[in-house]
Amino acid sequence: MTFSIVPLRTIAYARSGDKGDSANIGVIAYNAAGYAFLREYLSADKVNAYFKPLGVTSTIRYELANLEALNFVLNHVLAGGGSRSLRTDSQGKALGQAILEMPIEIEDSILKQARRSY
Repeated sequence: MTFSIVPLRTIAYARSGDKGDSANIGVIAYNAAGYAFLREYLSADKVNAYFKPLGVTSTIRYELANLEALNFVLNHVLAGGGSRSLRTDSQGKALGQAILEMPIEIEDSILKQARRSY
């Protein structure tokens, strides 16, 4: 077995938004193979650790099997939210793009199946 380290965007795309001090990130697999991998690999703890430098206090994961997607709610990641934070980007819109840069370690045979097909 050989493994590769690739950005999450190799097997998924994302949508995100904000509500007050929290953000919502949907990670949508390109196909069933990618979703199966994400269900096992992309835990709430991993997402929480990835966004820890932004001050997230906890992360909740929801599975949306019918969409082959995972939804993450990141609590307190926006430093007070759009109207209170002094951050340059205090809204959750950019967090979807940020998570797609997360490096993932994936078995090459799974990667071949989970990649986006053009």
